[in-house]
Amino acid sequence: MAVEVDEPGWEVDPDDEWGVAVIAMVGRQLKLLREAAGMRAAEFGAAIGYGEDLVYKVEGGRRIPRQTYLDRSDQVLDAGGVISATWEDVKKVRYPKKVREQGKAEAKAVEIGLYECHIIPGLLQTREHAEAVIGAAQPPYSPDDVERMVAARLARQSIFGRSPAPALSFVMEEGVLRRRIGGTMVWCRQLERLLEVGNLHNVVLQVMPMACETHSGLDGRIELLKFPDGTAVGRSDGAFNGRSTAEPKHLRILELRYGTIRAQALSPGESLAFIEQLLGET
Repeated sequence: MAVEVDEPGWEVDPDDEWGVAVIAMVGRQLKLLREAAGMRAAEFGAAIGYGEDLVYKVEGGRRIPRQTYLDRSDQVLDAGGVISATWEDVKKVRYPKKVREQGKAEAKAVEIGLYECHIIPGLLQTREHAEAVIGAAQPPYSPDDVERMVAARLARQSIFGRSPAPALSFVMEEGVLRRRIGGTMVWCRQLERLLEVGNLHNVVLQVMPMACETHSGLDGRIELLKFPDGTAVGRSDGAFNGRSTAEPKHLRILELRYGTIRAQALSPGESLAFIEQLLGET
């Protein structure tokens, strides 16, 4: 078995307390099981196809193990699936802390309203579209970091499989839909995805037409999340220094702005018809 190299992008963020705890726990488990099996680190590394140095890093909680690392460890140590099962938590450590926290909030919300002016919302992006958007950043991310961020973005989309389903509404700018990010094929698949989501019973998707000369979202993105206990949180690029807020008076301002934007946008039916028209222009 060829020895796999230690690639960048799998370091543990020291400021991520939850992530540090998860990786430390998994590392301790691996070390205990390896020692109980009477295997030295070099011998174990050779058996699973990784170098001795990486084995020490993983067991010391300094490195996030790949799924293949965990699966091979499970087989070699005859752990009966216990080690492989840790991947469900380990993989989340690779997601940026900010994105993970955002995903948690979205998973709890019973209602989400989002106006996006520069890109298609992450909750609606296809894998290929997300790869193109994230891959276009400057300075560029490493391929491994791009994959990590794309995976985190797509993981948030599990919200569409929730039961009971949350009420979701999205407003996007016409110009965003016309930009063929990733090329024509990727763009077409993205538009098809919008039509799929826009036809879900719990989703309202609207387009802000370029014919609308001005509206209350020109300052940037607006996001509103409401929770089962009646609380809410919101954020806008152009208000309250761009920070999340749960202040009732702040939320009223954001709700007013978002409500005005929805009123000025095309209706849901007109919006889906517009997206279909764009697809027909290819």
